[in-house]
Amino acid sequence: MDGMEKVVLHATHRTIKGKQVGALRREGKLPGVMYGHNFESTSILLDLRDTTKILSGLTGSSLVTVELDGKEHSALVREKQRDYIKNILKHVDFQIVSLTEKIRARVGIQLVGVSPAVKDFSAVVVTSMDHLEVESFPQYLPERILIDISRLLKIGDAIYVRDVKVSDQVVIFGNPDEMLVVATAQAVEEEVAVEAAAAVEEPEVIEKGKKEEEEEEEAKK
Repeated sequence: MDGMEKVVLHATHRTIKGKQVGALRREGKLPGVMYGHNFESTSILLDLRDTTKILSGLTGSSLVTVELDGKEHSALVREKQRDYIKNILKHVDFQIVSLTEKIRARVGIQLVGVSPAVKDFSAVVVTSMDHLEVESFPQYLPERILIDISRLLKIGDAIYVRDVKVSDQVVIFGNPDEMLVVATAQAVEEEVAVEAAAAVEEPEVIEKGKKEEEEEEEAKK
């Protein structure tokens, strides 16, 4: 989805909490909460079908607009609770942000291009990180950071944090000498992959959002 496209979610106030929330889901409603910048925590309801469809095309750093009481609020999706058995969303946390204040966020990495090392030397491309921490104004947050692996010409070639190119509106945090991607021989693929997996922890969201006690209790049941 184009990062410049405005994504609007329509919400209404929610007074029902706790065990009764399950009945709302059966009616096709999705419970959520809005909180954040100069904004009092507010329980909301959204359309389950429409919201699921929209959020499936977004990343954790995608800016959305939540319309409530005729007012639009810029927000990031901080957490999505999902029923993996039924494959449906159960709850969504939205963090309201100010477009005039910078924030930090984790942005996922996506490999693009074709590596000559793979084509010519049967190398295997291994990633050691799946995201980078960045800072920018919310409207300039990239949905994903593209890593062009066509620069991996031979086995042993690597791409480091210092090699990543982003907009001048975005600042990348982290060790510039940390390796992101490497072209390795197939014989050592498994060993490198295991080491990379041990170093990577992939949360579903940027950071855990604010919880409602009633929702947590329900999730445990």
